Amino acid sequence: MPGGRVAVPGGLGLVGVLVFVAFQLLSGGSGFAVPSAFDDGAQAPGGSAIPAEQDPERDLRDFSEYVFDSTQSTWAKTFGGGYRDAKLYLYRGAVSTGCGSASSAVGPFYCPADQRVYLDLSFYRDMEKQLGAQGDFAWAYVIAHEVGHHVQKLRGTSDDVQRLQRQDPDQANPLSVRLELQADCYAGVWAHSVFDQLDPGDVEEAITASEAVGDDRLQRRARGEVNPDSFTHGTSAQRAKWFSKGQANGEPADCDTFSVDET
Repeated sequence: MPGGRVAVPGGLGLVGVLVFVAFQLLSGGSGFAVPSAFDDGAQAPGGSAIPAEQDPERDLRDFSEYVFDSTQSTWAKTFGGGYRDAKLYLYRGAVSTGCGSASSAVGPFYCPADQRVYLDLSFYRDMEKQLGAQGDFAWAYVIAHEVGHHVQKLRGTSDDVQRLQRQDPDQANPLSVRLELQADCYAGVWAHSVFDQLDPGDVEEAITASEAVGDDRLQRRARGEVNPDSFTHGTSAQRAKWFSKGQANGEPADCDTFSVDET
């Protein structure tokens, strides 16, 4: 995560099918930015602003803002002071970040260098069509996972992981798995905090989404076989387990994926 690296939910890259891209160093073209979630509207093909009431993605933009703000409110209360807000940035196609340039194929990600969560809203449709992860709360899980990476940055967890990976490269993938599973658990902590606002089936949507981006399922879809040694984000079962663990009691202390023998 630090040092120009990013984390994406499930380590997803969308090229035909969703394939994991974990701790990928961003490189390539400069990309381009579109209005953020806090701007008034998208850009029409000719370059003129689309009125907010005509923006086809307005509802999804508004929902993304709401979830992002809600997750940060939860963590600000949990920290009890000293929490620094991340920023939400929406883009289309490609974007330049503090971590380098990225295309939408990388999927949603958090950049620790500028402490922003980057979302291409087209990923919402890709989740539905290619992963079978449908529903607003599946999307909320993605956002909450990325904010979980921001929490790890603030707590120094991601810096510690990078240091340990440098010291023992053979443990780089297992440490990455534990980091990602903790972010899933943190997403569950937020889900617990808004439980009284949820509709029936919302938690199940998030669990389905977490299972859909398991390394084992993504590898099997991408190439028909599974290589556990290459896992960087955890299996479907692990991801669902740790999201559920955080959601059960809403206690960040339950998310210590680094102290347990088995994840």
